Amino acid sequence: MDARLNLFGNAVAGKVLKHIIAAGNPVKGSTLPAATQELVKIRASQINGCGFCTDMHTKEATHAGENSLRLNLIAAWREATVFTGAERAALELTEQGTRIADAAGGVTDEAWANAAKHYDEDELAALVSLIALINAFNRVNVLVQQPAGSYEVGQFA
Repeated sequence: MDARLNLFGNAVAGKVLKHIIAAGNPVKGSTLPAATQELVKIRASQINGCGFCTDMHTKEATHAGENSLRLNLIAAWREATVFTGAERAALELTEQGTRIADAAGGVTDEAWANAAKHYDEDELAALVSLIALINAFNRVNVLVQQPAGSYEVGQFA
């Protein structure tokens, strides 16, 4: 399977993606835990059906030390006992922030308040930004049908 558009070879797409990547740098340098960042990226990618991002972020999370049990249970986080209260709040915010069109009111006050119990203002800003950025990456990859499975850890470092 080939992508509809070569994102890595097209000058315009390359420039746009470099800006999106650069926009994520403050999140990487924030105090939002790295494990939480990967969980968020994986969950949004699962919801959006982005195989490329799901492949990438599960491999990156594994490389960073995340265990397979937690990775296998991300989609079923509500029933899983392996996530902290903070991670569960981040996953709920991710789901609601990713499925905005599915809920007339968008993100509920309850989901926001729960996240605010676990994260300070800077971490909330990082979390919101991360959810928006991974959704942008997901949409680009889904639109062009970017194939999944061949990502290698650190490929875009």
